[in-house]
Amino acid sequence: MARVYLKDIAHGRSGDKGDTCNICVFARDPKDYDFLREYLTAERVKEHFGDMVKGEVIRYEVPTLKGFNFVMKHALDGGATISLRQDNLGKSMASALMRMVIDDYENEKKGDKNENQ
Repeated sequence: MARVYLKDIAHGRSGDKGDTCNICVFARDPKDYDFLREYLTAERVKEHFGDMVKGEVIRYEVPTLKGFNFVMKHALDGGATISLRQDNLGKSMASALMRMVIDDYENEKKGDKNENQ
């Protein structure tokens, strides 16, 4: 079983405005884009952050850049000026997402290829 972190196959940047955070994720290798499109759902991202993200997570696809933009509402405990979180700004959220574990990457990727054929 090949266990990888999202950071092994993608990179990201993030930012914030008020209590909303956005994370852009881009495939390191364009060949991984289809796998990421199937695996990295808005639901899975919301689950990864657990109770930190109180609102909805919306995923926008950016196929020309082999990437995605995730907009997470009510994700920063009210925003930088009122939150008591240790690291409350959205700038750190991409790093947190890059720690997502993909437990069986090779089999997941093979399954993705079979579905696309």
